[in-house]
Amino acid sequence: MTDHPTPVAAAYAHCQALARRHYENFPVASVLLPAHLRKPVAAIYAFARGADDIADEGDASPEARLAQLAECRARLDAIDAGETMDDPVYVALAHAIAAHDLPLSLFHDLLTAFERDVTQTRYADFDAVLDYCRYSANPVGRLLLHLYRRATPTNLAASDCICTALQLINFLQDIGQDLDENDRIYLPQVDMQAHGVSEDELRGRRNGPALRALIGQQIDRAVALMAQGRPLGRALPGRIGLELRLIIAGGTRILQRLAQQEDVFARPRLTTGDKLRMLAGAVFFHASAPAVGDGGKLG
Repeated sequence: MTDHPTPVAAAYAHCQALARRHYENFPVASVLLPAHLRKPVAAIYAFARGADDIADEGDASPEARLAQLAECRARLDAIDAGETMDDPVYVALAHAIAAHDLPLSLFHDLLTAFERDVTQTRYADFDAVLDYCRYSANPVGRLLLHLYRRATPTNLAASDCICTALQLINFLQDIGQDLDENDRIYLPQVDMQAHGVSEDELRGRRNGPALRALIGQQIDRAVALMAQGRPLGRALPGRIGLELRLIIAGGTRILQRLAQQEDVFARPRLTTGDKLRMLAGAVFFHASAPAVGDGGKLG
């Protein structure tokens, strides 16, 4: 008689397969993670990826997208009520939430960010951008800390800084793509006005001193946030800490590349040398922040 996987095991396998085949730049459920955490991380990823695709992919109307995201919220409420799920992503997610006591509010926060992606395309000031990051990026780091059983107030605050910095880095790498594909500008409107940078300059990919100064201001903010969160790389133990230190080193190296390049619309490409420096930075890590923009060591 052939053994068949249990519904939960099959659901986790579905999430892991989805994570492996997607085009993410950052590692998902990395082999550096403890084996018992790879499945719940894949479930979290599958949930977030699916909801993000609802907000961004295809040609559905905003109303249809919001309705689908509302269905995602309803499924979270069903998990909270202990109802049986049939979608493999939510079967795995329900198991991960129960097994690791994950706060359901953090998943609702992610949905709030995806709803904003449907309804909001401009951000008045940096505080508004930070508020978006609170929902779009910070919940992921907080969920991981809950999985690691390291969700202390100090660690959560440091994680928020790192996740917000990583989100800002993504914005800076995708200025042209966000505008062309989704008519979104995450550069604060007040900063654009202060530097005299218009939307037409962004649409026309027109590099110039004013635009580079504007981008430099945003890079400085990401650098400062990464520096605030950097001590968490030393606070977390073992492979978990090494994974985080690699992410910090990678984010720092991309910031260096962004600061050095003349074309602010070019997406930085990390070389083999960059990746070796990132690995060295993760292994020989210290809590103080390295210089950005001068090609200095990652630390």
